[in-house]
Amino acid sequence: MKLIATRDGFGDEIVELGKENKNIYVIDADIGKSCKTGKFVKALPEQHVNVGIAEQCAGGVAAGLATCGKIPFVVTYAAFGSMRMCEMIRQEICYPNLNVKVACSHGGLTPANDGASHQCIEDLGILSSIPNLTVIQPADYYAARKLVRAAAEVYGPVYLRFTRDAVPVIYSEDQEFIIGEAVQLREGRDVALIAIGDTVRLALEAAEALAAEGIGARVLDMHTLKPLDTQSVCAAVNDIGRIVTIEDHNIINGLGSAVSAVVAEMGKGIVRRIGVQDQFGQSAPYERLLAMNGITTENIIVKAKELQR
Repeated sequence: MKLIATRDGFGDEIVELGKENKNIYVIDADIGKSCKTGKFVKALPEQHVNVGIAEQCAGGVAAGLATCGKIPFVVTYAAFGSMRMCEMIRQEICYPNLNVKVACSHGGLTPANDGASHQCIEDLGILSSIPNLTVIQPADYYAARKLVRAAAEVYGPVYLRFTRDAVPVIYSEDQEFIIGEAVQLREGRDVALIAIGDTVRLALEAAEALAAEGIGARVLDMHTLKPLDTQSVCAAVNDIGRIVTIEDHNIINGLGSAVSAVVAEMGKGIVRRIGVQDQFGQSAPYERLLAMNGITTENIIVKAKELQR
């Protein structure tokens, strides 16, 4: 099984985009090595700006470039891009609806041994509440490449969340993605597993194990959190009525909350949320941190079985 991080997908695709379109810029905040912009800097130095450890300045520079017809990608860690730069995203990028992309690595618990200060479990919820902002997290390398390209081609502010750890390749390189449309990876009529980002792999593993026990699980890769694919959620409620959401993010204001809001408005269906249990992480291996929050294949299976009773 091939393993590669989604941040590598961003790093490879942004170079291709920059070569194709000279208006594509990368704005670094001095951690380009970790965020995989090294190839871009080497290939396209005139389309690159490093503002140093100054994320707020990166947001302002990007906004300025966007007013001149450029398509800037601000690149940093998710914790810094979503929180330290939050006011700039709101005031300088989203309020005037500028064509700025914020591409952040190290989302969720994947900073692992770097500890709670670098682990970002709040970003999707914080940024989803800002008008005009599209919020995306790809599940694997090829999804990352395709969704980065889609973000570059659509006008308006976009937040792209990537993670540090290598994850299994789920898709083929010719898989197509549409912003705002979930990808159905498996059909099933007993339970719907809706996942985002790195946890899609866990949903697929759980679905396979459930199938061996005669339980059919529909698996949806909800790569776009905002705008949420409400049509797919409604279909899961109408067809099945039992949903488990899986995310590497606080269960408050993340994917589980977004899906639950749709289900509540429908007035039927039941949801079980798997994610970070409203607690900070700590310095520990990634898989251990996931297990501490029940973000495991085994727990998905347990929750899915509970809904069959």
